[in-house]
Amino acid sequence: METLIGTGPAGSQGGAAAADLIKDVETATFAAEVLDASMSVPVIVDFWATWCGPCKTLGPQLEKAVKDARGAVKLVKVDVDRNQELAAQMRIQSIPAVYAFFQGRPVDGFVGAQPDSQLQAFVKRLAELAGTSQGPSPVEQALEEAKALLEGGQPAAASALFGQVLQHEPDNTAALAGLMRCRLAAGDTAGARKMFESLAEELRSRSEFEPIAASLELAEAGSAAGPIPELMERVAQNHGDHQARFDLAMALYADSKRESAVDELLEIMRRQRDWNEEAARKQLLKFFEAWGPTDPLTLSARRRLSSLLFS
Repeated sequence: METLIGTGPAGSQGGAAAADLIKDVETATFAAEVLDASMSVPVIVDFWATWCGPCKTLGPQLEKAVKDARGAVKLVKVDVDRNQELAAQMRIQSIPAVYAFFQGRPVDGFVGAQPDSQLQAFVKRLAELAGTSQGPSPVEQALEEAKALLEGGQPAAASALFGQVLQHEPDNTAALAGLMRCRLAAGDTAGARKMFESLAEELRSRSEFEPIAASLELAEAGSAAGPIPELMERVAQNHGDHQARFDLAMALYADSKRESAVDELLEIMRRQRDWNEEAARKQLLKFFEAWGPTDPLTLSARRRLSSLLFS
């Protein structure tokens, strides 16, 4: 994937230093760096303070989103404690507060921390508003290709691509999560667990890694469930042995037989919905969390679950 190493199209971040995209601004330079600069490119203004906890989370997320936009937008940061007059003029009552300016006037904004997906959408809207959207970057293209390879059952090839992304962007959360998924798909639960545990606690709690945590828990539980042939024999001898069927579902999950695992949990619900405090339903919900809401099997299994619950 040699294109990942390139500088990108003209006018993109490949030709623009990060210092040109992200600046600290004072009251005296606000007009030039925001109002004047926004005549040619959208400028995002992040009002923050050193004592503000959510600001410490939002700031790096915003910076990453702006860098990913490759010059389509710029970011200025205003410390409200150092620029109280400016904050008062902008009527900043709560921080973090973010405003976007284009052609000298505010066009969008929000208050409070936001998930990465919403920040990316926010930046994309601004880029499209200005007609400066550059299309997917080489890193974005690599991530999409790696995701397709992983979904297509090629974790080794996907792992190589995710690894290349991380060589260029070591803190790319999508690539980190993708590499963990590759290891899980290859049966290397211990390797995935080691990667997950090496993350800073702040990263582990982010939305990108919630499915990884669920997947690790399920994979480890499945590995301890017992041999599939023995569990199948127990179920065959006693169809009402719900614990054996539950363990079979977990063992099947660990063996990447996801649909069969769903079948067994749904069968428990069909036979005794409230068994073990609805353990089968709760475990299905963990499956959905691990797979993500758009996974085809999540969608089909949710429909089957709803059919059972409301029949």
